Amino acid sequence: MRFRPLLIRLTALCCGFLLQTMSAHAAPKHILLRSAWQVINIGDIGHTPGILRLLQEQIPDAEVTLWPGQSIHGPVEEMLRRNFPKLRIVSTPEEVAQAFKECDFLLHSSGSGLVAKDSLAKWSKETGKPYGVYGISLPGAYAETLPVLDAETRDILTRSRFVFFRDSVSLQYAKDNGVASPVMDFAPDAAFGVALRNDAAADKFLAENHLQPGKYLCVIPRLRFTPMWEIHHRPMNDGSRQREAVNNALKEHDNAPLREAVIAVARQTDLKVLLCPEDESQMAVGKEMIFDKLPDDVKAKVVWREHFWLTDEAVSTYVKSAGLLSLEMHSPILCIANVVPAIVCRFKQQTTKGFMWRDIGLKEWLFDMDKPDEVTQIVPTTLALVTDPAAAKQKTAKAQAFIQQRQRETMKILETVLNQP
Repeated sequence: MRFRPLLIRLTALCCGFLLQTMSAHAAPKHILLRSAWQVINIGDIGHTPGILRLLQEQIPDAEVTLWPGQSIHGPVEEMLRRNFPKLRIVSTPEEVAQAFKECDFLLHSSGSGLVAKDSLAKWSKETGKPYGVYGISLPGAYAETLPVLDAETRDILTRSRFVFFRDSVSLQYAKDNGVASPVMDFAPDAAFGVALRNDAAADKFLAENHLQPGKYLCVIPRLRFTPMWEIHHRPMNDGSRQREAVNNALKEHDNAPLREAVIAVARQTDLKVLLCPEDESQMAVGKEMIFDKLPDDVKAKVVWREHFWLTDEAVSTYVKSAGLLSLEMHSPILCIANVVPAIVCRFKQQTTKGFMWRDIGLKEWLFDMDKPDEVTQIVPTTLALVTDPAAAKQKTAKAQAFIQQRQRETMKILETVLNQP
C-alpha cells in the first residue's frame, strides 16, 4: 500500500507561514507522553526511548514528561534516565494531576491498540486540551474477521488531532469503522526510533561465548501466547489454561522452521547462531524448542542466552550480528532501525503489526506461520540473507530511509499541532 505524503495535508491543520510566525516567540510546549506499557519485553520497553529520541531530535524545544502505563523503577528507569537525563517521570495521582495542569498536549505512544484509552478520555474531560496518537495497531487483536470498533474508541480517536497507525491494515480498519480524525495515516512504530546502546555488556557476552562480529545470526523463538501467568507468577484461570493448550499444540509447528533454519545456517555457512529473547519467557522456549533438539554437531555452533536483557544491550548485540530471524516483532524493528536485516514470522494470534513489514518494503521477509507455502520459504530466505549480506544490507537501508522520512513527516505534524494557538 502506498501512503500519500503527510506534508501535503498540513494545510488541514494550520495556516502555514502565518501560524509559524505566531508561534516563533511562543513559550516551549510541554508534552505529556503516555507510554511504557510493560517491562517484561524489550520491544515494549523500546517504545518509550524510541519516541523520546524522535521528540528530542525533531522537536528539541518541547518539554516532555513521561506518564508510564506501568511502574518502570529499577534497571529500566536507570536506562531511560541515563539516556534522557532531563526526562521527568510522573506516577502518583498527585504528580499526574499536576502534569495535567502544566502540560499542553498528551501524546499516546505506540502499542498493540489504543492502550491508554481511559487516560485520553480523562485528559480530554478534565483539561479540554488536545491529544494525539502515534503508531498503534487497531483494534488490538487479530481475527479472521475483525470486529466492529466500539463507539467509545471511535469517538476518542475521532477527537484526536491526529492518529497514526503502524500498519496499513489498522489504518483501513479505522477508516472502515468511521474514525474521522483530521489526520489519519501511517507512522512507524515508535520503537523504530531506538538508538540505545550498551556495548560494554554486549561485548562481554560475545567474548564469553566466542561470538565474533558479523559471524552470528540471532534467532528469537516464541509461543503463540506469552505465558503471562508464568512471568508474573499468577494462578492459572480458564483463560490462561486455554492459551497454554494452544501454546502446547502449536509450539513445535511454530518453532520447528526456526530450528531447521538454525541447522541450515550452522551446516552450510561459517556463521554461529545466538538464541536470544524478546520477553522473559523466551529463554526457556529457546532451550526447549530449539537448542535441546539440535544435533550435536549443530549445538557446537549455537549459543543459548540463558538470562534476560534490556533493550540497550540487545541493540548492541543485534548491530554486531549478521541479522535476525524472529517469531517476535519488535526485535526486528530494533534491527531495521539500526540497518540490521531482519525476518519476521507472524501468526493469527498476534495483532496486525506484522503487516508493517509489507508497508516498509520488506514483504519478502514476512512469513505467516499459518500458511504452509510461506513456512517452507523461511529456511531458504534465511540462508539468502546471511550468504548475500551486501544485498540484505541494501534492502534494509532502503527500508530504514523510508522509515526515517515518515518519522520526520509525522513529527512535523505534531510540531504544527503543538504550535496552534
